[in-house]
Amino acid sequence: MTEIELKEHLYGLEEKLLQSDVRKSVVELEELLAHDFVEFGSSGRVFNKEITIDSLPNEETVGEMTITDFEIKLLAPHVVLTTFRLLKRDSMQYSLRSSIWKLTGEQWQMIFHQGTPTKAL
Repeated sequence: MTEIELKEHLYGLEEKLLQSDVRKSVVELEELLAHDFVEFGSSGRVFNKEITIDSLPNEETVGEMTITDFEIKLLAPHVVLTTFRLLKRDSMQYSLRSSIWKLTGEQWQMIFHQGTPTKAL
């Protein structure tokens, strides 16, 4: 896979995780999140895979969100950092996001995520 193809693929996975139907699907979340997944939430709380899968399906419906300034950086073979800006359109909340993805077999899985609130550009 070329770097451009990898960037497009990981962008698609990040977008997928923003979709309400995916966030409510335990099966989809199990596939997308690595066993050792960790998230540093904007609230300051730390979430693991179990907590995330228990809580996301019960959250209120997520409104439209837009990803901009999406970039990737290869950290090691089969390990990639993604960074981007996210806009939650209903509340006009902006955040800086970063994720680390790991290739497990033939499946890319997120092992780390952090969202940091920020002001509009």
